[in-house]
Amino acid sequence: MSRAEFQRIAPPQLTAEVRMYETAEGGLESAAQPGWTCPVMTETTKPLVGWDALPLLRDAPLHPGETRELGFVFLSGDAAVRALREAGSFYLWEGRFIGEGRVID
Repeated sequence: MSRAEFQRIAPPQLTAEVRMYETAEGGLESAAQPGWTCPVMTETTKPLVGWDALPLLRDAPLHPGETRELGFVFLSGDAAVRALREAGSFYLWEGRFIGEGRVID
């Protein structure tokens, strides 16, 4: 099963309100497609420490400038979920910070 297929059916380990930065703010050049992954981090200062995340986009791309409630699945499982819930917020990374999230569940 591909990541795009998996993310359509996977139950979320965590839910967050995610705001993708506009391209002019340093965000993505184009929409993230279902199956896209990125690290998420609780701090923007070095050393950068993060967790590999699969945003559950289901069937809808995530566009620069868009704000949306998303579920997430993490390669590190419960360790990532605990750290992100404790922090309450996080940043999405793709060579630079491209968005931010606020944990809601």
